[in-house]
Amino acid sequence: QVQLVESGGGLVQAGGSLRLSCAASGRTASRYAMGWFRQAPGKEREFVAAIGWSGGITYYANSVKGRFTISRDNAKNTVNLQMNSLKPEDTAVYYCAATAGGIFVTEASYDYWGQGTQVTVSS
Repeated sequence: QVQLVESGGGLVQAGGSLRLSCAASGRTASRYAMGWFRQAPGKEREFVAAIGWSGGITYYANSVKGRFTISRDNAKNTVNLQMNSLKPEDTAVYYCAATAGGIFVTEASYDYWGQGTQVTVSS
């Protein structure tokens, strides 16, 4: 079992930055690939970014590439999402997820989910 808790969401103006964190607990949490997803009001949840268990491989949705950076610290069992140049369309609930497999962009491939943290970007 892996438990995930997100933090760091909030309200920010367009062009600003936020840093989301996901704290993972469980004996083998550091061996899981991790992903961030988001869900805007009235829309389906979508993939944002993912990172392999060692941190050596990352993958981003085109909509955030060049603005967001995913990283992890296995010593602290945390995964971070640095979000820069935020846009109003980035407004959503952001979810952290863990998978025992490789890096995936589909929700169904992830085994564990956090409760989400709200990010609101004002124009």
